[in-house]
Parts: sequence; structure tokens; C-alpha cells
Amino acid sequence: MNRALFYAVVMTVFTAIAATAQALPAPAGPVILTVSGDIDVTNVDDTAQFDLAMLNAMDSTTFSTSTIWTKGTRSFKGVPLNVLVESLGIEGETLRATAVNDYAIDIPISDAVQNGPILAYEMDGRTMTLRDKGPLWLVYPYDLNANYRTEVIYSRSIWQLDRITALK
Repeated sequence: MNRALFYAVVMTVFTAIAATAQALPAPAGPVILTVSGDIDVTNVDDTAQFDLAMLNAMDSTTFSTSTIWTKGTRSFKGVPLNVLVESLGIEGETLRATAVNDYAIDIPISDAVQNGPILAYEMDGRTMTLRDKGPLWLVYPYDLNANYRTEVIYSRSIWQLDRITALK
């Protein structure tokens, strides 16, 4: 392959990759989640910042489950963790989730699966506040899978979540 053809192929590939990257708008309301670290899609400096409307606009899911922190079965709505990971182009090994009070827990990227945990922003049809574990709570469908009812998973179920750092 001659040099000119090689450079043309390389430029075509890079142009195609750049064209597939989705632009993330800047948040219009209060920021409730900031994702930083090894991410491909950003909107404010080197971070991806989300307000509630932006999270509501993403693919969401709802499931009902009991938790060890609440009474009875509760309905949770939010963005599946795998959707967030895919939309930001995260390919690392670990997500460091941090709460408003600076509690932090490392979550393996392998937890970001279909029918897995969600970044819940609603509980029982109401937007969660700090008082009821919001603005975001990483909730696993505990009743769906016995593997989600372990001390390890419970420790990853961080509430008052406001930051995620994607680590390599």
C-alpha cells in the first residue's frame, strides 16, 4: 500500500470514529452527577456532568425490589449502569462511586450488565432527595438474583451518589 493511500485510510477511520461520538449537552439545571476519569464523552472540561433532566432523557428502566434499608418492596426508576458506561465510552476496569458525604466504593465494570444495577433517581414514583437516599442511589435488583443479596453487593449500593470516576 502506498503512503498516500495509507494516510487516506487512516484519516477515514479517524473521521468515522469522531463522527460516531455523541455530543453531550451541558446541564441546564443543578448538576447531580459528575463522571470523570477514563471517559470518551464529556461536556464540561474533562468531565460528563448531568442534571436530572439529562438523566431522565437517557434510556431508563424501572424495577421493584426489596432492600435491606427500606420496608417492603419499592419501585425504582433510573439509568441502567451499563447504559451510562456505554454512553460515555468507559472501557476501564473499575468505577469509583462517591457519595455527597465522600463515602466511596469501587465497583467493578463487570457489574454494568443488562438487568443489573441502575442509578435510581426515583423511588415509588417520586424523585429522590438527600433525605431519602438521593439524588442518586445505585440499586441492584436484589430480588431478581440471589447473587445480588451479598455483603459485597450491599456495600456497592451507594446512596447519595454524586460522583463516579472511571479508572483503568
